[in-house]
Amino acid sequence: MQEIELKQETQDFRLKEAFKTLRTNIDFSGDDIKVICVTSCVPGEGKSTVSFELARSFAVKGKRTLLIDADLRKSVMKARYRKGRVRYGLTNYLAGRVTMEEALCVTDVPNFYMLFAGPVPPNPSELLGNSKFQRMIKESRDVFDVIIIDTPPVGSVVDSTVVAKNCDGAVMVISSGKISYRFARRMKEQLSVSGCRILGCVLNKVKMNGKGYYGSYYGKYYGKYYGNYSNNNEL
Repeated sequence: MQEIELKQETQDFRLKEAFKTLRTNIDFSGDDIKVICVTSCVPGEGKSTVSFELARSFAVKGKRTLLIDADLRKSVMKARYRKGRVRYGLTNYLAGRVTMEEALCVTDVPNFYMLFAGPVPPNPSELLGNSKFQRMIKESRDVFDVIIIDTPPVGSVVDSTVVAKNCDGAVMVISSGKISYRFARRMKEQLSVSGCRILGCVLNKVKMNGKGYYGSYYGKYYGKYYGNYSNNNEL
């Protein structure tokens, strides 16, 4: 098993609370929700960050968590670790080159495991749709409490729909002000074709420093009251 050390980035207390809320909402979605895919409508909406932070949040809570990077075409997940060498990933395993244990990465965060995308393959959709990927998810259910799968934008390729067929629920990440309501609804309907239950949507990249009620009132109140406390606690 490969070993890596993750980057420890300082988080705003509001960001920590947001991921705690997301984690709690998923917990209350039902005991049968164990494998969750995270996607977006278009690139650049922050789905990989949400996937990573959500997975780490579950791990910090004490859940044995696996984060799978299934964005085989344009992965950005490698930027999340600081030390360690990742030689193998998901594509190496699905191609039959290595075992699951050899492809898996154990992080310096207790209970947090990662499976990176690996080399870019010529046939991402076929790899994700084969029986070996389905078997991997099925076997991982017996080992991990929570499995988060980061997938490509549903509006770009079919990979997300292919992966969603093996998941208990899906979360869509939508960047504030980036796409239209109609387009988001169309992408939601496209994802629903997989038969996977859509748990909800994460509205990302919302400006919190404006003159709105939450920005002005809660920002000042909680910033003053919880600021020092939140800086010393994990999400």
